[in-house]
Amino acid sequence: MSARGGKKKATKLSRSARAGVIFPVGRMMRYLRTGTHKYRIGMGAPVYMAAVIEYLAAEILELAGNAARDNKKGRITPRHIKLAVANDEDLNQLLRGVTISNGGVLPRIHPELLSKKRGSRVKVDIQVTVPEAEKRAEPSKSMKKPSIKKGKGKPGPTPRVSRQKDKEAVPNSTAEDGPGDGFTILSAKSLFLGQKLSLTESELSKIGTIKVEGIINPTNAEMDLKEGVGNALEKAGGREFLDGVKELRKAQGPLEVASVAVGQANGMAARFIIHCNVPQWGSEKCEEQLEKMVKNCLSAAEEKKLKSVAFPSLPAGRNGFPKQTAAQLILKAISNHFVPSTTSSLKNIYFVLFDSESIGIYLQEMAKLDAK
Repeated sequence: MSARGGKKKATKLSRSARAGVIFPVGRMMRYLRTGTHKYRIGMGAPVYMAAVIEYLAAEILELAGNAARDNKKGRITPRHIKLAVANDEDLNQLLRGVTISNGGVLPRIHPELLSKKRGSRVKVDIQVTVPEAEKRAEPSKSMKKPSIKKGKGKPGPTPRVSRQKDKEAVPNSTAEDGPGDGFTILSAKSLFLGQKLSLTESELSKIGTIKVEGIINPTNAEMDLKEGVGNALEKAGGREFLDGVKELRKAQGPLEVASVAVGQANGMAARFIIHCNVPQWGSEKCEEQLEKMVKNCLSAAEEKKLKSVAFPSLPAGRNGFPKQTAAQLILKAISNHFVPSTTSSLKNIYFVLFDSESIGIYLQEMAKLDAK
């Protein structure tokens, strides 16, 4: 037929264009057929495979671009891809067996090489060795006690005073001696008013057992406890803690960005839980909001006259802050909070880290604060 009177030829559309994806569907079909001759491959299999790989590529490129920007680089390198995968929990679990060429390694320093002080394990050894020495000294002490009672006629008030002093000394000792078993202090720094900022390593599941008076719970506007630190606190506190959070939701309402709400720490060693709404990375003035959130948490702890608080590291993910940026902003906000104030009830601030990459980043940023 002639071109004038005939029908126009329809333009050919590729399978990728018809599926609405960029990655080649035909090539995926060819890869699936290679080595799988025994199995029947449906027509939708290469489409799904192309869509999934395209999503993973876009996600990794987005996070790698953020890592390159944090390091002030204009080009994405294999090192940035390595950091992007390690920062995201889901990608790290999916690609944990993958080696990225020229990606480098993540900083991992064994706690035994960094700190000789390990929570209260030293105290346990002392408590075990003391009774052995006291057993030999007990006969001599028992011989002296009757002579003291005969010489003084009022032996009663002295043990009562000593018992009261022991009770008062218990909460102070927990705040000053360390965060407890399972928590390793990696580095410490004295702040403006003499407060002690300590970088501490532990497991996420043990955050509810830390021996402090207040624990920071980074969450959202609804004070959700499904993931991360909130889930660990719910397991540690049990039903009573969950009921307390529900009552706090009804009384407080949705939290605004960077605002806090203080609740009881039922079933835990701490006295209070400070819930804070963490701003999302990429939102308007997110860096200023993060610094404001940290200062609001410290102010809430000071209003409750707390002597020690624990800051868990912020969750990393698609909407989470890059770890390097979060470390710079949080440590800067904690250090600057005490500069304008004259007094503060806070004495110890523990920043709890759960993974090796965060430990390397925060140790580096802590060293920069010491240099300043």
